[in-house]
Amino acid sequence: MKFFILLSSFVLLSYFSYSQKTEEIQWYSFEEALALNKENPKLIFIDVYTEWCGWCKKMDATTFKEASIAQYMNKKYYCVKLDAEGDEAVTYYGKTYYNPNPDGRRSTHQIAALLLRNKMSYPSYVFLNEESKILTVVNGFITAEKFDPIIHWFGERVYLKQTYQEYIKTYSLKE
Repeated sequence: MKFFILLSSFVLLSYFSYSQKTEEIQWYSFEEALALNKENPKLIFIDVYTEWCGWCKKMDATTFKEASIAQYMNKKYYCVKLDAEGDEAVTYYGKTYYNPNPDGRRSTHQIAALLLRNKMSYPSYVFLNEESKILTVVNGFITAEKFDPIIHWFGERVYLKQTYQEYIKTYSLKE
């Protein structure tokens, strides 16, 4: 009987662990997001990072792993991971951008410099509207609790009618 109870408990625990899988952010390349946006317009979120950036890794391991953040981002945004020192060419508004020295130490990709307005800070997050034009850039590691109102301010189009400072006064954490 003890064996049966133990086995049943194991099966139930395994089932609940499997069924409670956390949602992850669906990441696209820059050009994939632009193409998808032409067919079905959404906001575009770009995480500009580097391989050596510790805060970028912490953002990936914490905030971006938060199930409510991932679910909302997938619903409202095309999300892009952009290595600021990457070597892939990127075409944006008819112009091709590249890293002029991809083998060099900390050589910046031209698209990262454009998006961040030459203020290279990692991690940085670029928000584009449905026409793929830059709305703003937000810098630094952000906890899920502080990131949530930012993505909702843009995602719910509140930015069109209310400042972030006004919005945050009435914001309550979304479930």
